[in-house]
Amino acid sequence: MIPITTLAGKKVALFGLGGSGLATAKALVAGGADVTAWDDNPDSVAKATAEGIATADLRTIGWSAQALFVLSPGVPFTHPKPHWTVDLARAAGVDIVGDVELFVRERRAHAPDCPFIAITGTNGKSTTTALIAHILKSSGRDTQLGGNIGTAVLTLDPPKAERYFVVECSSYQIDLAPTLNPSAGILLNLTPDHLDRHGTMQHYADVKERLVAASDVAVVGIDDSHSALIADRIERAGVKVIRISRRNVVANGIYAEGTKLIQAASGATRPFADLGGIQTLRGSHNAQNAAAAAAACLAVGVSAEDIRAGLASFPGLKHRMQPVGRRGHVVFVNDSKATNADAAAPALSSYDRIYWIAGGLPKAGGITTLAPYFPRIAKAYLIGEAAAEFAATLGEAAPYEISGTLERAVAHAAADAEKDETGAVAVMLSPACASFDQYKNFEVRGDAFVSHVAALDGVTMLINSATGGK
Repeated sequence: MIPITTLAGKKVALFGLGGSGLATAKALVAGGADVTAWDDNPDSVAKATAEGIATADLRTIGWSAQALFVLSPGVPFTHPKPHWTVDLARAAGVDIVGDVELFVRERRAHAPDCPFIAITGTNGKSTTTALIAHILKSSGRDTQLGGNIGTAVLTLDPPKAERYFVVECSSYQIDLAPTLNPSAGILLNLTPDHLDRHGTMQHYADVKERLVAASDVAVVGIDDSHSALIADRIERAGVKVIRISRRNVVANGIYAEGTKLIQAASGATRPFADLGGIQTLRGSHNAQNAAAAAAACLAVGVSAEDIRAGLASFPGLKHRMQPVGRRGHVVFVNDSKATNADAAAPALSSYDRIYWIAGGLPKAGGITTLAPYFPRIAKAYLIGEAAAEFAATLGEAAPYEISGTLERAVAHAAADAEKDETGAVAVMLSPACASFDQYKNFEVRGDAFVSHVAALDGVTMLINSATGGK
């Protein structure tokens, strides 16, 4: 835990007592703050009270006495309209922040020079974050990994010299972190997302820009127009910018040529790394993630040799294009995190011949946008509520069966793939659907896939099937 000492003896209001909110309340109390917390969910309030957190309806407190208001990132801050607590805080002139802001204040107070890498972008954040942490850890560095990737940032160990922090930041967290100042900030890409919470694409981009604009070194992907303009703008403002690209040559930065990463500086280029053969970094999207990770690690003093070693040994992000087992020429891939068509596209683009397990609770649009990848589908195995809809979309573009359950789909796909004599093939769970018709969440669905693969005869597991690769 990171005790929030910078607010010791001060009154702090907090709203949102989910996982990260409860962790934030505990960190504030541990640092000596006088916290009053609340949530719209009575069960969350009861849990916090049971754990020693003072709770009260924030409509009833004296707002003028509050030094700060801490808002959980899942609560609307600006759009579609501010939460009622935001209105109360603003009316009283109380600053509003989130847990990432509390972290950066503690870092600034106690270890301002400890390396801090922050990652944002519409796609690829979690993989890039996990990859950076892996490179740092495998090179022997004291590494703390948290933020939007699933570990609340204030549950990490406190900042100190030579302790490296790798923090994934959502747009919501950036919006609540006005003094965010990483050693190296990464903006991977920008496409329309979360516009219900940001109103317009421009506002969404403006929020993301804040992370790199205040970085000592900014690593920016330039393959979309919004990010390219941001790179130019913050560079003119005096920020050191390292550009990365998965498809274009850059003059100063790192770009991909096929599976190769090329480092460019002052007009000269040299090979940096080759991702060929690294199963967990297949595809051009992962070339961008690897380029960003390499650039950020170089910026905080990691050697090129250590970075290459870390890339080669990266185990992959759990449930995201994760090779989990192998039987002969067949690799089994867990991409359960692909809960819509756009999220499934990278995996489908990364293998030439796929026995595809898809389906679940369908999202709007189904899989129509995946049609360019249908020629790669040796056969589809359709499960859950979406099975009939997906079958209709596939039509005659690819063979399919309605398997119904994941267990049956794994068994049938494995049997068919084993008979395939065309060469290396993949049995892939990339559902392009939510899981809620059959599973609690995509993690449980992915773990079930791993268990079914482990139960097949003759499979060599590439991860610990008991933990799913943790």
